Amino acid sequence: MRTGNGIAPPYDPEVTTGAAVEIDDVEVRFRTRKQDVTALREVSLRVEPGEFVAIVGASGCGKSTLLKLVSGLLSPSSGRVRLHGQDVRGPRRDIGYVFQRAALLEWRTARRNILLQAEMRRMPKEGARERADELMAMTGLTGFEDAYPHELSGGMQQRVALCRALLHQPPVLLMDEPFGALDALTREQMNVELRRIWRETGTTVLLVTHSIAEAVYLADRVIVMTPRPGTVAEIIPVALPAERKYGETMAEPEFARATGRIRDLLGAAPGAE
Repeated sequence: MRTGNGIAPPYDPEVTTGAAVEIDDVEVRFRTRKQDVTALREVSLRVEPGEFVAIVGASGCGKSTLLKLVSGLLSPSSGRVRLHGQDVRGPRRDIGYVFQRAALLEWRTARRNILLQAEMRRMPKEGARERADELMAMTGLTGFEDAYPHELSGGMQQRVALCRALLHQPPVLLMDEPFGALDALTREQMNVELRRIWRETGTTVLLVTHSIAEAVYLADRVIVMTPRPGTVAEIIPVALPAERKYGETMAEPEFARATGRIRDLLGAAPGAE
């Protein structure tokens, strides 16, 4: 099944089956000059199609390693990783990836940075440009199509990076601290934008963040990791309404319950983010 512009839709049950992401009893070990390091141990996780899952934990607990496993950039030492029922055996073309830094090419405009994805994947030019313009409109970048990165704020640069990751409409979007370098106000705005975009696209999202509040505001469930070797300490369901307004949501008793439980698990101080 294809969309009118020739690009695959976010999730097509005719060609993909099973959970969006399955991580089954995974262990990851690294060898350093001085010692062997176990980054992840006995990690199992299932993410359903269209679900938004956040991962939190102390630095070095293996959060980013989990994303690399799902993307195929890293292979587990033992265990199994699958996307829509297919074993991940190398880098995947059917995922989108957003990093903490936008990593835009300074000599390309916003639109041409987004279309770099199309060039690398040899997507049809007309359909890709149409999709890029749709995404820019969706993320509030209309009027900035021809702006260069140095002419954009940090938040706008991350919007461009998000558009680039979504251009090929991947079934799964991986986000590794995408808003960590932004100021507090811009980060709040990006949280609101991301949740809206996720609801409009239906893409499965796996987000790594250090912010407990961000995780609870955005996610359907929050995976809390233990210190290294990382494993799943607990999975926290977030029973908040689908429609979430930033200030009102943070005043909800459920928001306080979920953030409080995560802080307890992480041993975080009451005033921690």
